[in-house]
Amino acid sequence: MTACNPLQVQAFNTADVAEQIRATPGWVQHYQQMSPGHFAGRVRYLDLQGVEIYEEQMNTRVEQNFSAPDGALAFCFDRNDNSLYVLNGESRNIWITPENYQEIAVVFGPQFVQRHGLDVARLEGLFMSPLNSGQNALFSRWLSGTLTRLTQTLDPPSKEALTQQLLEDCLYILDNACVCLDRAGLQRRAEERTIMKRVAEWAADTPEETLNLLELSQVAGVSLRQLQHAFKAYTGMTPTHWLRLRRLNSARRELLRRTAGETTVAQVAMNWSFWHLGRFSSSYRALFQELPSQTLTRKHSGPCRRSS
Repeated sequence: MTACNPLQVQAFNTADVAEQIRATPGWVQHYQQMSPGHFAGRVRYLDLQGVEIYEEQMNTRVEQNFSAPDGALAFCFDRNDNSLYVLNGESRNIWITPENYQEIAVVFGPQFVQRHGLDVARLEGLFMSPLNSGQNALFSRWLSGTLTRLTQTLDPPSKEALTQQLLEDCLYILDNACVCLDRAGLQRRAEERTIMKRVAEWAADTPEETLNLLELSQVAGVSLRQLQHAFKAYTGMTPTHWLRLRRLNSARRELLRRTAGETTVAQVAMNWSFWHLGRFSSSYRALFQELPSQTLTRKHSGPCRRSS
């Protein structure tokens, strides 16, 4: 009898940012669709019991507000520009991915980090900084190819051997990586990230509020000019446009969660500070490629769809 492959790669196709979140368990994260189109995502996932590999693809721009699992150390390779981002569970991070984004990550769990004595403290200042290495592109291609091969072969490597190789390769790449920004650039990026996190935390806590730009700059604790620069650097859009897109995403989540017998499009629109129903429907359709009434009356989506 032929033995089955003990290293099972889970694969999911997703049709909404909420499904994309459910396909990446263990992370504290909140996604917002930030460019027009029917969302289409894909996640592949391999659990090595202490070490995990995630591969994520999304076709639209998506704002990600997230933290890695507590105590974990994550090596995230952006396949669009071949940068490496090192993350841990200590900080709340925010960024907006480009369209057709691809990323692959190796996540070392808290017990693995402790057992192998990985010194997370020495990485302070590198978290969420773009790190450049000649090996980034090669390693990310190898990781993606490994996931593909594991779905096809009945003679996989041992879990222990693959885990050890992942650890050695990630640490080697980190040792040979250089920061893409100079010290001034890192400081500026850290300041911009702090501004965006303050605004994102406010938006998550009081999503029904509508502020003008001066009030929003007070929330962020900076001048209006600094606020506008931070938004341009991080999102490529104005603060007003960013807030509007977030409220449209919030309205969509409510429409997906409710039924036509429980609420109406008008009620949902007003819940998220859209006072003109025609403009709300037009903006909603432009972003999600369907009318809010279609979202409300369609069959609610269940668990993510698994694919081979």
